[in-house]
Amino acid sequence: MKLIFSRKGFDSSAGGVPSPIFPDGRMVSLPIPDKRSKVTYTDISFNGVSLGPLVSQLTGDRIPSHYRAHIDPDLAKDSLPRLTGWRPIFGQTGPAQGHLRNNGVGPGDLFLFFGLFRRVEVRDGFYTWVKNARPWHVIWGWLQIAEVLPIESSKPPSGYEWAEYHPHFREEGESNNVVYLASRHLEIESMDTDSLPGAGVFSYFSTSQQLTAPLAENKTTWNLPAWFHPTGNRTPLTYHQNPRRWHRQGQRTELKAVARGQEFILDCDEYPEAVGWVCDLLQNQPFGKTA
Repeated sequence: MKLIFSRKGFDSSAGGVPSPIFPDGRMVSLPIPDKRSKVTYTDISFNGVSLGPLVSQLTGDRIPSHYRAHIDPDLAKDSLPRLTGWRPIFGQTGPAQGHLRNNGVGPGDLFLFFGLFRRVEVRDGFYTWVKNARPWHVIWGWLQIAEVLPIESSKPPSGYEWAEYHPHFREEGESNNVVYLASRHLEIESMDTDSLPGAGVFSYFSTSQQLTAPLAENKTTWNLPAWFHPTGNRTPLTYHQNPRRWHRQGQRTELKAVARGQEFILDCDEYPEAVGWVCDLLQNQPFGKTA
């Protein structure tokens, strides 16, 4: 199995602001703007409420409620009305998909989606950023691949009509355009994961999902378990071959993560500790209020 750390959602360049962590610990990844999409922010639901006003408030009306959104990855069933047969889905194209293909990413491999998050509060009835709260890279969702579907036209093939809304079916002519479909249930050898869905989102923030080191001034300074360090002949996390990016600090590893790149791949055959780590992460999903 391969783990793919996939950067998705709002950030300083796409959307212009982080995604929010609410006062009660809930969190939601805001999909980036996309004028070709069929879905608007108003269409997307979070806990039964439209995302449109939230996006408008947090961006200072730069992105209005009616603007179109690139809802990808699309992991939460209740985000939109669904046609029969819907499954969590994620699309990739161009050089980023070439990186996935060249590293043999396929069925059974697991995406961990992370993005930039910051705490918000309600002030005078509107959401606004908590003063002096730093933005962090946080893992917010996952998808285990069951199927890789090449996109060859704007119409999905027979049996996949439910996916016609997905933004990657608006990207005709793009090279390496594919979508990844989620498994029904998480399947990891030697681990009891059958009770977990093959894809989903974290409803609440937990420090176990936080990649950025707690006191770091830069969001790309990650605090990872010690076993992440590419000791010996182990292949480093892709895009992080430079040994100066890695530093062992007792029982932890500090990584200066690259600012560019969408997917970073780790081979669990070389890092068997990763399997238990990701299972713990998913099995201990926080569903209640955080401390």
